[in-house]
Amino acid sequence: MAVATKEGARASAPPQTKSRTAKQKDLAFAYGFLSPQLFGMVVFLLGPLIFAFALAFLNWDGFGTRSFAGLDNFAWVFSDPQMLTSMGNTLWFTVLQVPGLLVSGFMAALLLQVTKKARNIYRVFYFAPVITSSVAVSAIWLWLLNPELSPLNPVFRAVGITPPDWLQNPTTVIPVMAVVSVWQGLGYQMVMFMAGLENVPSSLMEAADIDGANEVQKLFRITIPLLSPTILFLSITSIIGSFQVFDYIYFFFDTTAPANARTIVYEIVQIAFREGNFGRSSALALVLFLILLAVTGLQMVAQKRWVHYTE
Repeated sequence: MAVATKEGARASAPPQTKSRTAKQKDLAFAYGFLSPQLFGMVVFLLGPLIFAFALAFLNWDGFGTRSFAGLDNFAWVFSDPQMLTSMGNTLWFTVLQVPGLLVSGFMAALLLQVTKKARNIYRVFYFAPVITSSVAVSAIWLWLLNPELSPLNPVFRAVGITPPDWLQNPTTVIPVMAVVSVWQGLGYQMVMFMAGLENVPSSLMEAADIDGANEVQKLFRITIPLLSPTILFLSITSIIGSFQVFDYIYFFFDTTAPANARTIVYEIVQIAFREGNFGRSSALALVLFLILLAVTGLQMVAQKRWVHYTE
């Protein structure tokens, strides 16, 4: 009986954990596989960030000696009229682009959810601009916006309207770039919303039908609240992307963009590589980073009130 009890205890005993040497060996293998990526992040991401932070407090043209500037570069950022104008242009672009992307992407996803047969075909056509180079997209829209060569000019003339010069008009240049950005990014937003719509429980829709809810009530009481995590993610990424707009402006105007078309990132590139003032450029980049950090933090705090997660 005692022998049987001892054998049963051995059988029920938990397996021995790995020895300390084996754990260290596994840890070494893990760090070995991760080291190339970690090295790349330190060299090409963390290192430049620290260097840019230090440059924000220095005067440097990229070649000569560096001198300490203190907070002068930041004072210049918030006092220079052109910088303030560029910040306003960036904010105006964000106000137009982000809601435009969210609303158009959501509407396209709803329509494609109803369209069963040709859904994949429409999905490919809507998503094609997303994987198209921004240079190619800018070239197409530069042709469409040209007041002399645009194929839309006969349409304007037919209704008695002189073809407008969209990119030279101070009131239309930022809205036009927002339209181009919405057109290119619509497919990504649509796909993300479609994935969110697929996760809406059909049981909730059936219960709403039994209770007599109409389509509008189901949309605002069920669909949109359950899509709030997707809306939060897309709003954060869209705001970050809109504050970093550069490629459209650079292609449309090269280095001669008018004051009413410049944005923060465009100014960063111009100041650093055209004017050779890396101190002011780094200060402006740091200000942009802090603005995005603050906006993202506010969104994360506010999401506790309006974002709903399904269990």
